[in-house]
Amino acid sequence: MPMQTQHNPPKLVTLGCRLNAYESEVIRSHVEANNLTNTTVINTCAVTSEAVRQARQSIRRIAKQYPKQSIYVTGCAAQIDPQMFASMPEVTQVIGNNEKMLSETWQSSRGENKIRVDDIMAVRSMTAHNIAKMRGRARAYVQVQNGCDHRCTFCIIPYGRGNARSVPAGQVVEQVQRLVDSGHKEVVLTGVDLTSWGSDLPNTPPLGNLVQRILKLVPDLYRLRISSIDAIEMDEALFEAIGDPRLAPHLHLSLQHGDNLILKRMKRRHSREEAVELALRLRTVRPEIALGADIIAGFPTETDEQFLNTVSLIDEVGLAFVHVFPFSPRQGTPAARMPQVPTNVVKARAKKLREIGELARDRHLEKHIGSLREALYERDGLARLADYSRVFVENCRAQPGELVQTLILRRDREKLVGETV
Repeated sequence: MPMQTQHNPPKLVTLGCRLNAYESEVIRSHVEANNLTNTTVINTCAVTSEAVRQARQSIRRIAKQYPKQSIYVTGCAAQIDPQMFASMPEVTQVIGNNEKMLSETWQSSRGENKIRVDDIMAVRSMTAHNIAKMRGRARAYVQVQNGCDHRCTFCIIPYGRGNARSVPAGQVVEQVQRLVDSGHKEVVLTGVDLTSWGSDLPNTPPLGNLVQRILKLVPDLYRLRISSIDAIEMDEALFEAIGDPRLAPHLHLSLQHGDNLILKRMKRRHSREEAVELALRLRTVRPEIALGADIIAGFPTETDEQFLNTVSLIDEVGLAFVHVFPFSPRQGTPAARMPQVPTNVVKARAKKLREIGELARDRHLEKHIGSLREALYERDGLARLADYSRVFVENCRAQPGELVQTLILRRDREKLVGETV
């Protein structure tokens, strides 16, 4: 009797940002619609050299675990350096960031050239993709924007994502409504440069208009959340929306540094003073808001004094969550050609920033102890408060995406501990 071939469902490996998480769901729908079995798609990140290393490591691990699987590599790292991934014998095909979102790519993905990556800078527009539900995720992501017109000296991402382009507001609202109808209580707006949304649309509407429109036209949406934004680009309509109780009291700011000269060398468009002023204004509108930020340690030419300016900024802005990146030179960026800080100094400064960030987080978490809070359940007992504080809910039998009333009992290192009420 002939041996039957086993057809395994496709696997998606998502590395990097929330935008990749959303796009992986689009890819999944295309792959499943085209009946691609025995297939793994690895959606890569390129924000740091370490992210690229992890992508290559994932490819080798998948190939070892599933030797009969076809491996398709896509995402920012694949877009920026397709030849590197194509040279790996484990890889079946390398697919560009624009191509991965097209159904026809996956209709004819086998038997083609090993590299299917076009010029991302030639992509000028985008539309929403019909995702009914994000499987296995407590909250849903909606892509409203892609690409970036700015050229920070340390950043490689525009070369993986292209120039800024926006999804029209009506399509965004329809997508949010579809996700709410499928049971999602929380939706997160995502993009590469989120606050540039609308700059390429008729009448150039600001992001705040989109946020207000979603809150008005999708009244059964329980909570809307905004992902990382540029500190200098908040518009007046967005400040107004911050006061709406249905908008999550949490923002993640792209601050990067606390010294004005380094900010100029990074080609950032805000100053230290503007970052502090923004935080004060946000707390005036929404006193309970929790702020997070990306911070780079050891940027080229950074002196001890300039580093200390970043240290003090964490307290001045009142950050609750600090995401520290040790500077990683990316080939092709201006910062890679600047005088570099010694690697051991970069690591030491990153360690110091993480320690300070942990203290800031602990202070923030302890404010919740003894209070009754609503948490969005994720998995394995873990949930998130509206301000994105992490909480372990004891003896909780909720399903991912459900809201649970939680009495906060104590802090356990990086998370709170509570019990359902």
